[in-house]
Amino acid sequence: MGKLIIPKKYKPVLNLYETQNAIGKIKRIFEDKLSNALNLIRVSAPLFVLSNTGLNDDLNGVERPVRFEIRETDATAEVVHSLAKWKRMALHKYGFPVGEGLYTDMNAIRRDEEMDNLHSVYVDQWDWEKVISRSSRNLDTLKDTVIKIVEVICDTLDEIKKIYPGITLKLSRDVSFITTQELEYMYPSLSPKERENEYLKKHKTAFIMQIGDVLESGIRHDGRAPDYDDWSLNGDIVFWNDLLGCAFEVSSMGIRVDEASLDRQLSKAGCDNRRSLPFHKMLLNGELPLTMGGGIGQSRICMLLLQKAHIGEVQVSVWDEETISGCKEAGIELL
Repeated sequence: MGKLIIPKKYKPVLNLYETQNAIGKIKRIFEDKLSNALNLIRVSAPLFVLSNTGLNDDLNGVERPVRFEIRETDATAEVVHSLAKWKRMALHKYGFPVGEGLYTDMNAIRRDEEMDNLHSVYVDQWDWEKVISRSSRNLDTLKDTVIKIVEVICDTLDEIKKIYPGITLKLSRDVSFITTQELEYMYPSLSPKERENEYLKKHKTAFIMQIGDVLESGIRHDGRAPDYDDWSLNGDIVFWNDLLGCAFEVSSMGIRVDEASLDRQLSKAGCDNRRSLPFHKMLLNGELPLTMGGGIGQSRICMLLLQKAHIGEVQVSVWDEETISGCKEAGIELL
């Protein structure tokens, strides 16, 4: 069982029926605003990919994918962890031009995820990806896109508050940009998660940059696979969550690796064996478009905007008995 946070005197703003209705409204409003802001179109996406393609995301490199054999082909497939690499292949296959992109509903099973207020073994995201030029692979492009996504989230909240006046949440549109190394300089005695909490108490909306590489202390702020984000041009969008009293991540995103950064990061991560996989060979040969993209948690956004204390209030998943009983005692109604 993960750590369960019980807010004092917690009472949901919306009942179960209203919550289900509100989830649908958030998803429709958010998708329209996101696609307009980033120039994206919706596409269909896979629930699973073949194991030998290199298309599944390895996350921190230790999570076990859910595998199964396909009777008709004798091939082994894996339920996706996310779609970072598949999306890039799709942009190539469909012939997307520079400045345009796609988004999709991504559903995943992360069997090794710790279950707590924010984490579930079931993951649902808006996964998005767009083609960029070589000259756009820079910090200005990254920051501009982050600001647009934060605006979309805040605009969606404004729409929902008109429909449900009982929601009192306030989010800051002012994004504070900081690197993981700067956080380590500021809070050297704290853990990476504690650093985020301390920073977000003061800066209510932040983009925490450069995740995946080793810091000067010899540790990593957080894990990131070496073959999708460029570790120098990525980050997490994080809000301060007053209800739970913690930093609340809603999106992991970044400018994707090019030939040089993939080559460098595979070596750093000790993953040179991936160079022979179809996806990695195409990327190293310069056959795939330059892109940026990310995942935006659907349940995370719904949980935040509806002022819910537990992610199980906005998604149907499986929980351990201690979580179920603890939530019941606290008046947290799991779906």
